[in-house]
Amino acid sequence: MSRVGKYPVPVPAGVTISIADGILTARGKLGEMKLPLTTHVEAKFEDGHVSVAPTTSEAQARMMWGTTRALVASIVKGVSTGYEKSMEIQGTGFRAAVQGSNLVLNLGFSHDVIYPVPAGITITTPRPTAITVAGIDKRKVGQVAAEIRAYRPPEPYKGKGVRYTTETIRRKEGKKK
Repeated sequence: MSRVGKYPVPVPAGVTISIADGILTARGKLGEMKLPLTTHVEAKFEDGHVSVAPTTSEAQARMMWGTTRALVASIVKGVSTGYEKSMEIQGTGFRAAVQGSNLVLNLGFSHDVIYPVPAGITITTPRPTAITVAGIDKRKVGQVAAEIRAYRPPEPYKGKGVRYTTETIRRKEGKKK
């Protein structure tokens, strides 16, 4: 029995759920998202809750039960409040700026790194050393933040690079004389 799947997903006010032809659609103030449902699970929307149940007792159906419930919960949260990842840049002369539909990063290379902002994602720079990635799709927000961090991940000696705000870097001592 799935520990995650047995709990229904509460749907906040302002979000409408429709299930038709094996596709769950959620509409909210931030947009609309669709989730194709597998044949192993069935979803029902009643009394302001979405409940997911397996169709058979096979192992695959039980695996998809909790997975589908978690995906439904992330979609409902995405269209109602959205997701956000905040990052910071550390290093002398390292900075970021949004120019049009591109994120321009100065990360100590001989050239600026230009990252095109994908559709459905909003990138802001409240300060030259802070980046905020926001959107309604949890996977896309995390992927964009990971791609930005991958240009210059934080190094362990001075801590220079692009890091998540919540991330802690294990520092190394450096070499002795």
